[in-house]
Amino acid sequence: MRNQEPKALWNHFYSLTQIPRPSGKKKEVSDFLANYGRSLGLETIQDEIGNVIIRKPASAGMEKHPGVILQGHMDMVPQKNNDTVFDFEKDPIRAYVEDNGEWVTADGTTLGADNGIGVATAMAILADKDAVHPPLEAFFTVDEETGMYGANDLKGGVLQGKVLLNLDSESEGELYIGCAGGVDTTATFDFTPVPVEEGDIAFRIALGGCKGGHSGCDIHLQRANAIKLLFRFLKVAVAEYEARLVSVQGGSLRNAIPREAEAVITIPAEGKDEFLELVGQWEDLFIREYDGVEDNISLMATEVPCPEMQIPEDTQDFLIHAICVCPHGVYRMIPEMPDIVETSNNLSTISMEGNTIKVLCLTRSSVESRKEELREMIQSAFSVAGAEVEFSGAYPGWKPNIHSRVLTLMQQIYKREFNADPRVVTIHAGLECGIIGRNYPGMDMISFGPTIEHPHSPDERVNIATVQKFYRFVLATLREL
Repeated sequence: MRNQEPKALWNHFYSLTQIPRPSGKKKEVSDFLANYGRSLGLETIQDEIGNVIIRKPASAGMEKHPGVILQGHMDMVPQKNNDTVFDFEKDPIRAYVEDNGEWVTADGTTLGADNGIGVATAMAILADKDAVHPPLEAFFTVDEETGMYGANDLKGGVLQGKVLLNLDSESEGELYIGCAGGVDTTATFDFTPVPVEEGDIAFRIALGGCKGGHSGCDIHLQRANAIKLLFRFLKVAVAEYEARLVSVQGGSLRNAIPREAEAVITIPAEGKDEFLELVGQWEDLFIREYDGVEDNISLMATEVPCPEMQIPEDTQDFLIHAICVCPHGVYRMIPEMPDIVETSNNLSTISMEGNTIKVLCLTRSSVESRKEELREMIQSAFSVAGAEVEFSGAYPGWKPNIHSRVLTLMQQIYKREFNADPRVVTIHAGLECGIIGRNYPGMDMISFGPTIEHPHSPDERVNIATVQKFYRFVLATLREL
């Protein structure tokens, strides 16, 4: 990997893979970036939450040009395959070049190219004495993946630049000029456990093998949501085999489509054989339903020691009905851009701790009223089921500016450099541009990046050739801004 061109970029990316940096674990990578800026003799600011700003003076003759901000986030999404032994808070990412020599990926985990490639790009330009540019700021944020907390906590008046290049998009040849806003919904069920019926036996039901993926970039691909599939099965098991729910968990991150979910249930012992047949039937059903979309869906039942207590029947039934009716996936496409998602919901996680069950959804939309509509729909589904519902983490969308001076310039540069027209698009995933623009009104912003496939999943990989084009494009843009 480190021998790929541009070597400076790839060497910096390698360094980032060696630093554990899942969202929430920010000190080490924040200190690393701050020390990097200081080692170059550049003005470096590290704020109280860990954001890092590094300022590089303009090249000779460009001192009076509007300042440019290169912006990316330092955290990564921690996802791994079930059979991969890995601790995201301690272990370095095992990155390698695939056999075909076209992609860099990781061994059984997310790679962190989202947004490590963007961060490494800015690092390389900060150290490049031959790069020609206006006054430059590299702005690295913390905890973007869990709630855009770094951008949200940035105070007005700190950034000096007038143009922001967000390096956090994932399709080379595309210039992003808008994104969806989002909001988290948490539904909480509290209960008092009740004794398991005498003569019952217990099974662990595991739904796995789903591809998952980024709930913004991949939500339109109709991939399976492991939580939704598990609860479809549980509804039938309760209705037909007197199953009772003991515990449940599924998904791992608010912005990742759930790949796995599991529950412990009890059933009357005499129904064991028929119940196991039911498990096999539903596994076959899910495989048929997702033929051509999913490759490895599995539904397995493993007998486990029978617990003493379980979830009350009314709580169980309300929870199952609420999950089954809760929307997941695309809710509406943009009428004027029918290939772009306008509004969606990701039924993200379900967790149980003690006598409390929490369900988390991330709702996105580029239209604020549609976001509110879907949020209220989710609230209604869980409120009727007796859950306490709270909203949090709301962030604004980024309204497109088709008259952007920087957009026009970058279109011209791309055409000249690569003899092709870039696509000008909006993205359904959340970007920090909307939040930054709220505190810095009038800032001209464009988001772009190399091609990264399957972010937020262990299949994440970045295309080497597009990284080369991306870096060339950034340098060419800086020369003319």
